[in-house]
Amino acid sequence: MMQVRSTAAKADGIAHIGSQPIALAAATLLVLVLGVGSIVLWRAYSGTSPEQDRTASARLLQTRTAQASEQLIEKTKGLEASQQESIDQLQVVQDQLQTVKRLLAAQQADTRRLSEQVGSLTGAIDTLRQSFASVQSSEPSGQPSVRNASVRARPHAIRGRLAGAHRVRQKARS
Repeated sequence: MMQVRSTAAKADGIAHIGSQPIALAAATLLVLVLGVGSIVLWRAYSGTSPEQDRTASARLLQTRTAQASEQLIEKTKGLEASQQESIDQLQVVQDQLQTVKRLLAAQQADTRRLSEQVGSLTGAIDTLRQSFASVQSSEPSGQPSVRNASVRARPHAIRGRLAGAHRVRQKARS
């Protein structure tokens, strides 16, 4: 029988609450109004609101983002400037290299030309020596002739020509 009484008491309590819905609604409304009022008073007293905090943090974030963007832009411009300087320096070096190549090619051509001239002069000297030796061997050694005098004068003429060629080479180098 005790079970019946506890079940009857539960049903009796539910019926008691259900019989005064206006009082229950009024109490719930009073708790809600007090809660909302206390939140409003707390915000008004502390001077902060989540919306203001969010707005301030959003502005701070935007400012930091703008500063970071400006720094990136400045660094990018600095990199572009240094890259352009490097490109300009490389172009100057390439131009200098081309100039050196041209000068080297011209110098090699001059060296080849002078080598050919020296070779031809050496050949001419050898030919003159051979002809001079053949002339000396064919003439008697006792009588100096007019012809020997002209042959003896030839090496002096050749030396004069060599000196002239040497002066031409020096002018070409200057």
